[in-house]
Amino acid sequence: MCVGVPVQIRAIDGIRGDVIEEGVPGIVDLSLTPEAQPGDWVLAFLGAARAVISAEEAQQISAALTGLRALMQGGDLGAAFADLEARAPQLPPHLQAALEAGKTTA
Repeated sequence: MCVGVPVQIRAIDGIRGDVIEEGVPGIVDLSLTPEAQPGDWVLAFLGAARAVISAEEAQQISAALTGLRALMQGGDLGAAFADLEARAPQLPPHLQAALEAGKTTA
């Protein structure tokens, strides 16, 4: 399984992004995010940035990953998924449309 990790770009040299992840410097490939600029947050998978994200999204993803790490070490999730607790589950648009059309099976 591949997990996306939010990292903040400190500097760019061609397609190489010098980043910081939880205080640790690193490098990501920016080939798929040519619009990224220093200071931006990107979601990186296996050393490659896949999407530019907001600082708020980066914080939420980091909190979720921290909660999952704590759970794996015998702790609890804490407030890691607080942004999801206040809302009902949502179906993807295509499934919501099928449900509203009365379909219950494929």
